[in-house]
Order: sequence, then C-alpha cells, then structure tokens
Amino acid sequence: MKKTLTVLILSVQVLSAQNIAQKLDKATKDLMDSSGAISSGLSFYVTDENGTFIYEYQGSKGLSTASTQKIFTAAAALETLGKNYTYTTTAGYSGKLSSGILNGDLIISSNGDPTLGSWRYEAYKPESFKKKFIEALKNSGITKVSGNLVIDDSYFDHQTIPGGWPWDDLGNYYGAGVWGVNWRENQFDININGTEFKGFSYPLDNIKWLNDLKAGGSSDQSLIFTAPHSDVALINGTLPAGKTVTVSGALPNPPLQLGTEAQKWLKEAGIEISGEAVTGSQLELQGKQVPGAPKNIILTYESPTLDKIVYWFLRKSVNLYGETIIKTLGKEKKGNSSFKSGVAYLKEFWKSKGIHPNMINFADGSGLSPQNYVAAKAEVQALLYAKKQNWFDAYYDGFPVQDNGMKMKSGTMRDTKSFAGYHTAKDGKKYTFSIIINNYQGSGSTELQKILNVLK
Repeated sequence: MKKTLTVLILSVQVLSAQNIAQKLDKATKDLMDSSGAISSGLSFYVTDENGTFIYEYQGSKGLSTASTQKIFTAAAALETLGKNYTYTTTAGYSGKLSSGILNGDLIISSNGDPTLGSWRYEAYKPESFKKKFIEALKNSGITKVSGNLVIDDSYFDHQTIPGGWPWDDLGNYYGAGVWGVNWRENQFDININGTEFKGFSYPLDNIKWLNDLKAGGSSDQSLIFTAPHSDVALINGTLPAGKTVTVSGALPNPPLQLGTEAQKWLKEAGIEISGEAVTGSQLELQGKQVPGAPKNIILTYESPTLDKIVYWFLRKSVNLYGETIIKTLGKEKKGNSSFKSGVAYLKEFWKSKGIHPNMINFADGSGLSPQNYVAAKAEVQALLYAKKQNWFDAYYDGFPVQDNGMKMKSGTMRDTKSFAGYHTAKDGKKYTFSIIINNYQGSGSTELQKILNVLK
C-alpha cells in the first residue's frame, strides 16, 4: 500500500510539472509568434525548488541581461568576502604634530567604501562622517595644518568606468563610476524648472555646466553627461515646462568633492589649513608624490556590513555597489583592482560552481554593459546554488517583490528586459526561474510577466 501511495504521489507530481510546462510553452510560443517578437531573442528556464528541470525555451544561448546580472555578483561577494565584510575609511596625517600645529598633510584614505556618505543607512550619512572626522581632529589636538587636505584615492586603479558602458549612461546617477574614495554614492540631484536650475542637493564647486535643455513633453527625457576627472558637465534633452523636476547625475570626481566639503568642515570647526583640498590623482598629474594612506591614524570609519550593502544592491539595483564589489574581488583575490581582473574572477567563481563558461560572458558586475551575455539556465543555476548556502537569507532578502507579487530581481535596459528569482505558487509549489528577452518590439516587461503568471 505504501509503495502504491508513493507511486501515486510521484505520478501526480509528474503530471503537474507536465501541465505547468505545457502552459509555459504555450505562453512563451504565443509571445514569440507575436508581431512584437520579430528578431527578438528569448531565454527562459524554470526548475522546482530542488532544481528539477521543468521548462526551457532557449531561443539564444546568451542574451544581454541588464540588472539580473547582479544575482551573480551578489552571491559571489557574500561567499568570497563574507556577509560581515566591511570597507574602511581612515583619516590621519603625515609630518609632525607639535603644540596643535601639524607640519604636514591631513589625509583621508579608503579601500573603496561605496557607502561613505550614503543616505540609505541611518548611521552612515554625510553628517555622521563629518562629525566623527571633526571630533577626531579635535581629540588629536590639531588646530592648524600647514599642508594640504589630501584625499588618497589610490586604492583602486585609475579606470573608474567599466569598458563597454554606453556614453549616454555615464553622467546619469546609475552610471556613476568607482573610485578609491567614493562619496555620497557619487550622485547629486538638481531641481530644474523647465530649463532653469533651481538648486542642487549639495554645492558642486568643481563643476561648470553647459545647459542644452529644452522645455517640452510630460516626462523627464533629459540626459546628463559627465566624464571622470572633468570639470565640465552637459545636460540636454527635454523636461516638462512649468513644474520642478529632480534630475540625478554622477559626480565626475567624488574624491575631490569630499575634499572640497571637508575643507569647509575644517573652517567651520575653526581649524586653519594653509594648503588646498587635493586628490592623489591630481598630485600624480602634477608630477608630485602621493602620500598614500596615513601612518598616523586618528579615525577609522567602517562601512555597514556586506549583507546590508547587498540588500540595497539587489533591492534598488545600485550599479555603483556592483562595480565596487568587482574591483574589490579583483584586488583581494587576484591582487589587481582592474575591472577586467574582477570580472575574470567572477567568471572563474561560477565556473567552479558548475556553470558552463560558455553561458556566462560577463562584462561588468552590475549589468549596465550591453556586452554582458548570459543564458537563463546559468542564472537559475546561480540561484539554486545560493539557496544551499548559509548566507542565503541575506541574499534572498534583497530580492524585491515585483508588481505581479513575485519575488524576483528585474533587469531593464534599452531593448532588454529580464526577471530572475524564486516563487511559491498558490498550491505551495516552489519555482526557481529566469527569463530574458532582447530586441522585443513592445512592452517586454508586460509580456514576460504574463508568462511568469503561469507559475502563480
């Protein structure tokens, strides 16, 4: 009797899986037969909670992923660095301190903390770092500085933007680059009414603007263009007339922005400084020696733990976090902080977990590069691997719940839409899935969610 019952249960499970597969196949083929799917590519893979195959549509072995790329970076970071990993920013000085007078430079150095001055964490906002920095100076007895305020941005290499990122993205907040010292998530906001600047989220003393905006339309169709180390920014496109819109951009030189602000903090605190705010990169360009991280440390400032960083990385799709992680992995695992080195490590990591290298052609850590090509099956394999690890709760927590009620990471880019995640259906069955579409002539997000609704 027991054997008969087991066979019956297995038969029901097989029939149920076949039924779901048939429904998925119909929904998928209906999409690919539609007029909007001309020359489209689709990759779709579904398993149950144990990794048992349910359905696959492989219209292409690898497609541009957009932000579902982040599921690979986040998992590799949690396993490689550990969920309690923290970044560190230090403040200190060179030279000699005597009777309150520092004959040397003040130095702020970091190992690339992407959360320094971020508004996302209650205890880590710009005011928090400012307060602790000034308190550290006062506790050390420094009242006067004869040298410069140096922002040592030398921890990573000089390349701040991954190769392959579109120029249209670079000056916008989601296209912010990665520096040895990051500040305020390397983002600023502008309030603009029509074509007129009304104010910034904080003063940008080191940027000059070219404004080619035009008033028109009903939504924000503007683009900001900034380049690393440049002091010129361009904004163009259109904004609605007659109302104030907030547009967010990427800082072209975050270390210098921090230096400029910190110099003002010193003045407010009554600490005199004879020199200027200067970055390590600027000193290099001037042919001068970069002092490096300070030996006389007066402040050690740690970031939130990696699990909290990964939460926001997945939940709000912060590209800066992904590219910082890539540089960190390259630096710590290969001794080379280049994007190329970090991406190579990411691919090696997933190859070692059983994913075929032909299915994961990574170009960055966030998915912003259209040169990322990944198969849906590879994304599902990564999701299943993560589910078995002791850091999975931190990983899973970051996945947002989308409009259709499914817990999944989404990816959106020009001509690209993707979803990857975990779902428990109304009947209690659990699925792990990934679906990616490129070049769909229509609402890719709506059509993909219709297919995924079969799993609900």
